[in-house]
This record gives sequence, C-alpha cells and structure tokens, in this order.
Amino acid sequence: MTAHNANLAAPSGTWLNQWEPENQAFWEAGGKRQAWTTLVLTTAALTMAFITWFLVSALVVRLPQIGFQFTASQLFWLAAMPGLAGGTLRLIHMFLVPIYGTRHVISLSTLSLLIPLVGWFYAVQNPETPYWVLMLLAFLAGLGGGNFSSFMPSTSMFFPKRLQGTALAIQAGVGNFGVSVVQFVTPWVIGFALLGGMAWVGEPQTMTRAGVESQIYLQNAPLVMIPFVAVFGITAWIFLKSIPIKSNFREQFDIFKSGHTWSQTSLYIMTFGAFSGLAATFPLLIRLIYGDYEGAPDPLAWAFYGPLIGSASRVIAGPISDKLGGARVTHWAGLGMLVCAGLVAWIVTGADSLASFPMFVTGMLALFFFAGVGNASTFKQMPMLFEPRQAGGVIGFTAAIAAYGPFIFGMLFAWSFGAFNSAAPVFWGLAAFFAVNVALNWVLYARKGAPYPC
Repeated sequence: MTAHNANLAAPSGTWLNQWEPENQAFWEAGGKRQAWTTLVLTTAALTMAFITWFLVSALVVRLPQIGFQFTASQLFWLAAMPGLAGGTLRLIHMFLVPIYGTRHVISLSTLSLLIPLVGWFYAVQNPETPYWVLMLLAFLAGLGGGNFSSFMPSTSMFFPKRLQGTALAIQAGVGNFGVSVVQFVTPWVIGFALLGGMAWVGEPQTMTRAGVESQIYLQNAPLVMIPFVAVFGITAWIFLKSIPIKSNFREQFDIFKSGHTWSQTSLYIMTFGAFSGLAATFPLLIRLIYGDYEGAPDPLAWAFYGPLIGSASRVIAGPISDKLGGARVTHWAGLGMLVCAGLVAWIVTGADSLASFPMFVTGMLALFFFAGVGNASTFKQMPMLFEPRQAGGVIGFTAAIAAYGPFIFGMLFAWSFGAFNSAAPVFWGLAAFFAVNVALNWVLYARKGAPYPC
C-alpha cells in the first residue's frame, strides 16, 4: 500500500476518511488495527449494556425477601419490562450508526445507562417505593438492551465478510457475558457494605429467607456498575472513530423489501429470543418451580450458568460458522434447541420435588448452549445475504425483534403459571416454534442445493 493510500485511512475528526475492509492491502496497512481496537472498546461497553439490561432479573428475586409485597405476576412483569424497552429501543438504534456514526452512538448510549443504574440504586433501599416507579426503572434498564442494535451493525461494517462471523460472535458473546456477570456478582456484592459503610451508599435491608433474617445491601448491585459505565462511555468518546458509510432514515428501509429479512428475523427470534427470554426468567422459574420445597436452591446461585454457557458457545461458534457456513451450524443448533425444549417440558410437567431439579438445570443449560451457537451462526448468515450497509440494518432489525424475548417470555410464563400453575405449556410451544424454524432454515439455506446457501 502506498503512503498516499495509507493516509486515506487516517481519521479526520469523528469520521475516518476511507474504509475498505475487503481490500487486503488497506486491511493490513491499518484497517485491521482500527477494526480490532474498535471491537475491543465497543465490546467492553456492550458488556455493561447487557449488565444494565438484565440487572432487574437479578434484583427481582430478592425484592419479596426485603419487604416488597408483589404477586408472581407483578414480578414477571418487572422482569419483562426491560425486554419490552430493549426491543422497542433497538428499532430506533438500528438506524443510528449510518446517520450519526459509531463514535457518537456508542459513547452517548453507553453513558445513558447511568440513568437506570442510579435509579435502581435509590429505589431498592425503600420497600415503600411505588410499583409504578419500579416498572419505569425496569423499562429504563432496557436502554442497555437497545444498544445492541447499533453496536452490532457498526461492527459488521468494520470487518471483511470472511471475519464477520468471528467478530460478531466475539462482540455479542462477550457482551452476553454481562447477563451472567450481573446474576453472579449480585448475590456476592449485596452481602457487605461498600466503601466502609459510608452513609451515601445506603443502609442495609433485612432479608428473610427460609425463616432466617440477614442484612444485605441490594443497592450495591447497581452501584458497582456505575464507575465502569462512566469510564467506558468516556473512553469510547475519546478513542472511537466512525466509518464513512452513511445513509438517511428513509434509505435504510430498503431491507424490508427482501424476504431474507423476515426469514432471518424468525431464525434470530428462535436463537437470541430464546436466549434473552430464558436468561431473564430463569431465576424466577427456579424460584416458582422449586422454591417451596425444603432446602430449595438459591435461584441466583444457578441461574447465571445459563447465560454464561450460552455466551461462551456463541464466541466458540463464530469461527466455526466462518469455516462451515452459518446455515449448517444454525441447522444443528436448532435441532438441539428443539430436543432440549421438549426435554425441559417433560421434566417440569412432573416436577413435584427437588429430585428433578438436577435434570431441569441440565436441560436448561443445554438449551442455552445451543441457543448461543445459533446466535453466532445466524449472524454469520446475514452478512452473506446482504451488502454491508443492508447487512448492518438487517442485523439491527432482527436483534430488535428478538430483544422482545424477555418481555414475551415474562408474559408467557406469567400466563402459564396463572392458568396451569406450570411452565410446561410454554416449553411445549417453544419446541413447536423451533421445529418450524429448523424446517425454514433447511429449505432456504442449509440443505444441499438450497436456493440461498449461506
């Protein structure tokens, strides 16, 4: 690459002057370094977004134990609200990067996470906090969910097609780890006073569990995240640049003319919709199915393993999808999800003691594993079916619709427990939905001689 061409890649203010990731000379001369640096910074910020998005799922199981008087339906609504917000906000985020650029969108959306974190810090310290306030804060936690649909399209445009499966899997997989982080860290950090028990960090709450009282600091869960969000948001503003792929709001609607947009949306609902929905409701499922038995398990001691496994499998499946093709990997992931959903439905149908708990957890963890694999493989399919700007839009749109998973699953489980006092109907329905999508992917993309191999 000549010095002249190398200079074309140099940043000018917010926007890079040139971006040609498919040009190998350009890529090696500086494009690769810029892309991977951007991936690292945006992935760190995305992890905090997922932590904020799923914070409510970690807090909601503790609220009744510290004096909040809510029904099971009200708790499921609280767990569902971030999903409603996340999906809705993603429909906005999917258009932002081609208009405002990576730097502005990533940094400002990351800093916006401070709003729900500070709100929850204060709200959980008073059991008299009105339910509508908690619902509003749960909705605002969805700001973290919305970020995904601008982060991922941005990443897809920074990398050449041959590496997009890997790059998108790394970002989304590591970002998804935020779900496990918040569910794992919460029961640990709430057990002691931070900063020497200084008054401004709040007073402890009395938790009653199995007839035993103890002191906890539930406000610690959002508090420990606040400095990380602030640092990552400011870092993004300082170091990130935007690539010169621009498009106005109207032009980006061309993705809805393609049938692939809708088939890929259905496939991503199967994979990420299930991952996010089950991650948000897994703690409550454990509590409602097994919480009344003597020696009942602590939901947060188990629930974080699901998103942890799903996130790890997403990272691993990215390079595999680059090598084998996304459609083939999606096919096997969908079959695995189908079998696991049927297995969990059968287990919870006969759950009448703690004896079935190990089988239930095993089935759920296997379901998370295959969902993570499918999350990576579907994101490999999309860039192969569309040109870069459209691929970013499709990734953003499918992610937006699938982000309603926590809301939809929360509502489904609230209905299922209210009508049948069981989670089984939901899992049988999931098995049927997975079967339809496996067939769809097979016919269009995965079979030998498929019209659109990808």
